[in-house]
Amino acid sequence: MALDQSFVGRTYPPIAAYEVGREKIREFAESLGDTNPVYTDPEAARALGYPDVIAPPTFIFTITFKAAGKQVVEDPQLGLDYSRVVHGDQRFEYTRPVRAGDHLSVTSIIDSIKSLAGNDILSVRGEVHDEAGDHVATSFTTLVARAADAEVEESR
Repeated sequence: MALDQSFVGRTYPPIAAYEVGREKIREFAESLGDTNPVYTDPEAARALGYPDVIAPPTFIFTITFKAAGKQVVEDPQLGLDYSRVVHGDQRFEYTRPVRAGDHLSVTSIIDSIKSLAGNDILSVRGEVHDEAGDHVATSFTTLVARAADAEVEESR
């Protein structure tokens, strides 16, 4: 069953602030195999003009997908069958890097819902703000809910 188009534009309330810690940034950078000292060494970060270590660009996904998962994916009214979901696309636009010590909140917005060959394609935007309310980044996530085999056959 196709997702309800009336959900396009739905904005969910911001999630509780997530405190970005140095150790989380270090662990994330290590998991990527990225040895850039700006992610692990406060002095290296300060030498480049940052107040503390910064996070690799994809770190923001850990925060934005948590918000989308809790609100959009688990919204019973939307009716998304997460057991059929694959991650279709991801991109980020930054106002500034994420820094250790940030307290970030995310507001999730459903940008579009499309049906293609029986699959539902859901685009969710996550607006990330710091504790002062300043914009930090925007994430764009595309999820594809694969059609059940019977639904695919019926659509042919």
